[in-house]
This record gives sequence, C-alpha cells and structure tokens, in this order.
Amino acid sequence: MTERERFIKALKREPLTGHVPTFELVFFLTLEALGRIHPSQQIFGQWKQMSPREQTLHFEYMADTYIETAEKYRHSAIFVHPNPGDDESVIRLLETIREKSGDKYFIMMHGDCTFDIPNGDNMLDFAVRMYEDEEGLKAEAERRLAESVRLAEVLARRPGLLDGFALCSDYCFNVNPFFSPDTFSVFVTPYLKRVIDAYRSLGFFTIKHTDGNIMPILDQMVECGPDALHSLDPQAGVDLAEVKRLYGDRVALCGNVNCGLLQTGTEEDVVRDVRRALRDGMQGWGYVFCTSNCAYTGLPLERYELLNRIWWEEGVYP
Repeated sequence: MTERERFIKALKREPLTGHVPTFELVFFLTLEALGRIHPSQQIFGQWKQMSPREQTLHFEYMADTYIETAEKYRHSAIFVHPNPGDDESVIRLLETIREKSGDKYFIMMHGDCTFDIPNGDNMLDFAVRMYEDEEGLKAEAERRLAESVRLAEVLARRPGLLDGFALCSDYCFNVNPFFSPDTFSVFVTPYLKRVIDAYRSLGFFTIKHTDGNIMPILDQMVECGPDALHSLDPQAGVDLAEVKRLYGDRVALCGNVNCGLLQTGTEEDVVRDVRRALRDGMQGWGYVFCTSNCAYTGLPLERYELLNRIWWEEGVYP
C-alpha cells in the first residue's frame, strides 16, 4: 500500500498490517530538521512583484519542504498551508506537490468554517452577541459556510489534487469548552455538520481538530459525522481509551501523545506516554498516531525524533 492508502484505511477504521499511520497536523521544526523555512512562515509581501519564474520557485520550495518532512519521518499525510492563499495559488501548490510525490501521500488542508474560541480582543463582544444578536451570528456562519463549500467545489473540479480537509477551529480550553453544549448546538453544530456533509458529497474526507476538553461536546461532534477526530488532548483530561470505547465504532481517532511531556517531561515520561498512546489507539484499528497538537515551534527536535523512533520500532500491527 502507499502511505495515502494506509491513511485512508485508518480513516475508514479498516484492518491494517504493518505500521500504524502517522503524521503531524503541522511540523514547524523544518528549519532545524531540514534547513528549510516552514511554508506557513514564508513572506509573500512582494508576491505580485515576482516574475512567474520566482513564483514557481516558491511553490517548488514549499512542496519540497512538505515532501522532505514526510519522507524523513515516514508520515502518511501532508497538511498544506496554502500561500499566498488565493484559489489559483492553492491549486498551483497542490499541483506541485502531486507532481513531485504522485499519489504517495494523503494531502489535506484547513477547511473549517465554524466559529472557534474568540481572541482576547473580541471574546466579550462575541459572548454578548450569542445572546443579543443570534440572527446576526447565524448569518455570519452561513457566509463562512458558503465560502468554504465554494472553495471545495473549485478543488473538486481538479480530481486527485486534495484528499480531504482538516477542520481546525478550536472550541475548548483545558477545563471546558468555550461554548456550553446548548450554545454549541446553536452556533456550531449545524454548520459543522453541513460543511462535513458538503465535503463528503464532493469526495473529501474530514478530520475535525480541536484542542482542550472536548468531553462535554464530544457527542455533538461525533454526530456531525467527521471521518476522524484530532487531537484528543491529554492535558485537558481526554482519555484515548475512553473515547475509543465510546465512539471508536463511529469515528477514527488521531493523536493523544502528550505535548506537555514532550516539552518538559523526562525521556522516560515521553517513552511511557508514546507507548500508552500506541497501545490504546491501535486496539481495534481506526487510529492515526501523532501528538496531541503539533510539532510546534520551540519543541525540542530530539524529543520529536524520539517519539518518531518509538513509533517506527513499536507501532506495528501483526
């Protein structure tokens, strides 16, 4: 099987032999690992001044960075940050990755239209609007949904470029969700379900990401029908084995390796936690091994490479 086929079988919760698939939603450590600036950090202020040749070199640089990361760490999937972000550039970047890698990798990009946790500047205003401007927020949610579906329809007309979307709106703090279950059911759930349904009708897989304590809204997220959930954050008390017990027959699971331990724990802590995630996740198929967030800036590269080495040696189905 190709890595792409292995990843898709995991999303479908089908039996696998060999390694459990792995990837990272973002691998920001490319400068240290590969000597390359991560594509999300490229500067495109002079994009319109560039010659066509300069633009092509930028696309090739970004594509090579994604592919070299996947090759070095044996990832099965690539999460793409489109730069500079217009439709044409998104298509050119995806085309460049496919031309260089063929169908080896599952390729996804961000595609979440739903409201996430507001930032500190507008959190209070947003909270007030949920109670005083319900119709205005719903109208905004409809506009966001329409734009996400529009782009998906554009990409669906180019078969083979993109396999799916990672829906990356964060809903939760470590203690609890920003939204109560009731407000989540009004302002998020209907639009999450509709965008997932739209993507599926166009042939795309979906992986729903959110950090934090998802347990109070987990039932609603699963009811929306994503193919997988990411990141199953242990720092917020999310227990991989319990989520698998509750919903493992309905949705694939990704993540749960404790990023806090990767950052500040001992090597023994990291080894123990990686083995726990492999044990709990691989049971019964439908699991993609990865961290509980991403390989973020500031994470010691040697810790990620320790995680990756244990996965390679021990994350194998008989």
